[in-house]
Amino acid sequence: MAERDQDFLEFVVKGLVEFPDEVKITRVVDEMGVLLTLDLNSEDMGKVIGRSGNTAKAIRTLLRVVGMKHNARVNLKINEPAGGLKGTAAQGWDGSHEAPAAPAMKSVDEAMEDLGNF
Repeated sequence: MAERDQDFLEFVVKGLVEFPDEVKITRVVDEMGVLLTLDLNSEDMGKVIGRSGNTAKAIRTLLRVVGMKHNARVNLKINEPAGGLKGTAAQGWDGSHEAPAAPAMKSVDEAMEDLGNF
């Protein structure tokens, strides 16, 4: 495949990001196929991941097509940049996928009583 998958990924990602000079791609080949690891500026993560991960899914799909053309299985790993926001308290992220608990509901009378206290 002669690293065409890596060249393709570099072309696509550098076209999306604000800091193309900070895009680094590592290519590893083993018995499972080709693993491309992407490192980039933390400010560019949103552009590469996309809303609900759709941009990253599309890039992965295109990489698989490039790999099929050359009889190789290609996978993409996007590394979290140093200083990224994943898992920080600032986002309220505790590692779970559960929504925060809703506040307890008050009756109309309780709400009116609370308003009278102001």
